[in-house]
Amino acid sequence: MKKNTKKKRTNQSSFSKLSIFQPQKYKFKKKCPLSGKGAPIVDYKNIKLLKKYVSENGKILPSRITSISQKKQRELSLSIKRARNLALI
Repeated sequence: MKKNTKKKRTNQSSFSKLSIFQPQKYKFKKKCPLSGKGAPIVDYKNIKLLKKYVSENGKILPSRITSISQKKQRELSLSIKRARNLALI
């Protein structure tokens, strides 16, 4: 006598296995827009550039949101603070 040893297969696609709470396999880090060739110079007089990195409430945006390197983030925050003191922003 032969036994039926077939297993039931579930029809789950790979998309249903994905979860929001699982760590992502691929993390893509954007390149810093303020460093490299042809990048704008961070200066307290460059108001157009500084306004891109300040929120509507006047707070400096963090580097994890803007993908700026730590060195450039320090320069940027210093120049934003200088522009605030001189009432340029």
